[in-house]
Amino acid sequence: MTKHDFLATTIHLLAPQGWEDYELLDSGKGKTLERFGKHILIRPEPQAVWEKTLKPEVWDKADAMMVEEKAEYGASWRFLKPIEKSWEMSYKNLRFQAQLANSRHIGVFPEMASNWDWMENRIRKAAKPFKVLNLFGYSGLATLACAEAGAEVTHVDASKHAITWANYNYKLSGLEKQPVRWIAEDALKFAEREMRRGSKYQGIVLDPPKFGRGTSGEVWDFFKKIPELMRACRGLLGNDADFMVITAYAIRASALLIEQAVVEVMGERGKTETGELVTVDKSAGHVISHAMYTRWSKD
Repeated sequence: MTKHDFLATTIHLLAPQGWEDYELLDSGKGKTLERFGKHILIRPEPQAVWEKTLKPEVWDKADAMMVEEKAEYGASWRFLKPIEKSWEMSYKNLRFQAQLANSRHIGVFPEMASNWDWMENRIRKAAKPFKVLNLFGYSGLATLACAEAGAEVTHVDASKHAITWANYNYKLSGLEKQPVRWIAEDALKFAEREMRRGSKYQGIVLDPPKFGRGTSGEVWDFFKKIPELMRACRGLLGNDADFMVITAYAIRASALLIEQAVVEVMGERGKTETGELVTVDKSAGHVISHAMYTRWSKD
């Protein structure tokens, strides 16, 4: 096998385009001011080391503010105005629900839209039956994008709450006629079992957390488990495989880590693109990086 020249890798920065229901309005002093549909939220963001651009009275229009993180993924919300804890949002033809809960996430990751568009375009371009496996599917927006493009999707998440939420979003988007299989299970266990069954997919989406637990208490540790998961996914990609997309949040590593993990199992077959998923604030053009990604495609 030809030695891969990782030093020649170009790191891409991808910012979502065409979001009518989301705006990063401003950022600074460790916080972001964001509009999610009809509500404006303030959230902590350690990367925002610069000064805020917009005046205090603009920030004062926020509906809710995350005031503390009790744990790595925990949060406490202060409601600055009377608002509901869940509301609907849209992205192009997709509709879904945002939720304020005891988490720093609200079920919508705007930076991921770049990947949704890329996968949707590849599925439509293939113009043939297309099966996608979405591991760690959470609230299901990648599943919706693939299903809307015409793919048959298997959505896997260890959280039954996440499965229920994703299914609700699926129905909200009017996609009931599109085939989606909902699996509440540990992602690695499911992938390994699918491999033993001889199942094949044309596309795989992976959005693994840094740390988590499966349905039976299985511990997920990104650095320990990702090699096993990548090998299982390689076995699940058919000879006509078109893409694999992996993102990584909240880990202390270079974007090259996941590219090397992909190249390790895919070799020199196809091509890879690696970089960071970002959002850009409208006030001063500051860039906030949210996740690292690698996309493998057949051509």
